Amino acid sequence: MEISKTKMKQISKLMLLAAVLVLVVIYSEKGIAGIGFFFSILSPFIVGGIIAFVLNLPMRAYENKLFKRWQGKRSEKLKRSVCMVMSIVTVVLILTIVVGTVLPQMTVTIKEVGSKIPGFVEDVVDELTMLSKNYPELAEYATSLENMEINWESMMDGVIGFLKNGATNVISSTVNMASGIISGVVNFVISFIFAIYILSQKEKLADQGKRIVTAYLSEKAANQILKVCSLLQKNFSSFVTGQCLEAVILGAMFIVAMSIFRMPYAFLVGVLIAFTALIPIVGAFIGCAVGAFLILIENPILALWFVVMFLVIQQIEGNLIYPRVVGSSVGLPAIWVLVAVSVGGSLFGVAGMLAFIPLLSTVYVLIKESVNTRNASDRQVHNYKKNGNTVPEVKKMDKKKREEQEEQRNHNE
Repeated sequence: MEISKTKMKQISKLMLLAAVLVLVVIYSEKGIAGIGFFFSILSPFIVGGIIAFVLNLPMRAYENKLFKRWQGKRSEKLKRSVCMVMSIVTVVLILTIVVGTVLPQMTVTIKEVGSKIPGFVEDVVDELTMLSKNYPELAEYATSLENMEINWESMMDGVIGFLKNGATNVISSTVNMASGIISGVVNFVISFIFAIYILSQKEKLADQGKRIVTAYLSEKAANQILKVCSLLQKNFSSFVTGQCLEAVILGAMFIVAMSIFRMPYAFLVGVLIAFTALIPIVGAFIGCAVGAFLILIENPILALWFVVMFLVIQQIEGNLIYPRVVGSSVGLPAIWVLVAVSVGGSLFGVAGMLAFIPLLSTVYVLIKESVNTRNASDRQVHNYKKNGNTVPEVKKMDKKKREEQEEQRNHNE
């Protein structure tokens, strides 16, 4: 029995795929290490791209709304520089307000805790004294501990050895910390410069990317890739905007509620929860823990009521506000927002939570369009067959209609 050329090609492709899978399994550890090393080299540029993406959100708003009338070549260059500076100032100002609000209050609270520690120690000593009076066996046990013979020489040798090793470890840790700080500063400077370059040349870089895609891929594949990239950019931008809006709403709710119930540190806790709420779903719990600790110093009963209030507001926010604000901003139903947060957090932690919502939104839109197109095509086939048309004619008409829709969509984008 002879095997056709098509079958031979399919068998050779399957064998090649099997060989690749075997090599991946055998050298998986080295491959993962190589990928990690590759990303560590590119990390400043990846961080720079993230910084550019975040700064581009207010920068684009300034360009399209505040300085929309600035036209002309010179005006465009000046507008780009002014909007870039304003965007950087806006982000830095927001971070300064958050840090300037939280840190001083945290310093005051730490001082208060330190001042209350001596009284706490005295109370503990009094309680231990009362226990020794009420339970004489505890006093006898303490006396037996005092009479125990201790080998002070071996203990001192152990302490000296620990100090020697500790000194070496301290020096090593200090050197590693200093080198890490210097490396971090250098990487941040490189990332920031790279972000500025991206923002100043973003139209040119986008055009170069399109030209590369269209040069090496077919027209259909290039259009599909550009469509997916456009959806990703739109969904990530909408997600970041919606996440920030949701954080502001949640922080305002806590400020108002805590002010109504006369709880201390209302503005501080509200700002802290708003900042930590940028982490989807679970971020607010971090702010709740810090807020409960701050209120606990003042009044333990109020701290308990604060936790109850947080659970109530969190239920309202998690089930009503968050899915609608963030879900509507990325075009994703509420249930899929929760699925994206759960799956992304389980796989990649906080980064997965932040990335999976816009990614799942993009997949959702693509599948939705594909399903709608196929269903519409099936209905058209059924209707055309009723009118006496053949299947090839139907497919030709449907293909022509889809091409016209794709051209119109690309033109609008």
